[in-house]
Amino acid sequence: MTLGSTTQSLSTTYDLAMLDLDGVVYRGPDAIPGAAVALTTARDHGLRLAYITNNASRTADTVADKLRSMGMPDVHDDDVVTSAQAVAHLMADALPSGSPVLVVGGPGLRAPLEQRGLRCVASLDEAPVAVVQGFDPSVGWEQLAEASYAISSGLPWYVSNTDMTVPTARGIAPGNGSLVQAVRNATGVDPIVAGKPEKALFDETIARVGGKHPLMVGDRLDTDIDGAINAGIDSLAVLTGVSTVQEIADADDGRRPTFVSADLRGLDEQHPEIELTDDRARCGDAVVTLADGVVTLESGEPSSTPVLRAAVALAWHVRDRSGARVRLDGTLVA
Repeated sequence: MTLGSTTQSLSTTYDLAMLDLDGVVYRGPDAIPGAAVALTTARDHGLRLAYITNNASRTADTVADKLRSMGMPDVHDDDVVTSAQAVAHLMADALPSGSPVLVVGGPGLRAPLEQRGLRCVASLDEAPVAVVQGFDPSVGWEQLAEASYAISSGLPWYVSNTDMTVPTARGIAPGNGSLVQAVRNATGVDPIVAGKPEKALFDETIARVGGKHPLMVGDRLDTDIDGAINAGIDSLAVLTGVSTVQEIADADDGRRPTFVSADLRGLDEQHPEIELTDDRARCGDAVVTLADGVVTLESGEPSSTPVLRAAVALAWHVRDRSGARVRLDGTLVA
């Protein structure tokens, strides 16, 4: 598999961008530089924007307020879809209305559960019929232990997402998946997952926002890109969050994004075809070459979309032909 190509911008090729938040639109309390301008341009070109997140710690309206404060274009509360909303939908479909559910999480998880007619409880003594877990900074040992007791008693276990880490303003921190793993270690049980890379969050987004030809935009191969593949939609990987261009270059066939760019400006660019030989790749005016297992820049602007496309495509070509991984030289990225 190689990268996809377009003769026009992605914002005019697709009708909906499903935008991951942490590491794509913002990082902690700060917007990713240039994100608001790039998204405004994409919106002006007719691309509908949906903001989707595996982070279940905040309600959709709280996230929408944050996006508006950062200058993101024309954000409505309904444009935000969270993994908490997706897991609440899954549980409401499976459980009678009014069912008590043991919640390990915060307001961002409780609110959509209550909106779906489920009753949130905090103890096994309150006779819950299921357990649901989502990220919140307040989650500690007591809640994890209570969930473990309930799951070990035979109750079904739902989780919003299994991201092992979360990007913050100070760096990478443990995510919901790390807390889920603690409960899995205690119980030996695997949960029902709603968030990326599972399909439920994508289905929830289409149901709420619409879109016939969506594009997933994310920073993580293990959730955003794998999730897009599971949902059968194209994807754009950006380099403003967790996954690096080297990790993208190392990705196995079947786990690769359709497109790659440094940041959200890639939505408003063409993604030209790539000319490949065994030791050279050209994309537009960008040329990269391979020697002694290292891909280096011959011409083009570091971190530009053509340079990144050429480098990734050459790495994938080598990997698919020989099984070898190549190293991308640091000159490829500004």
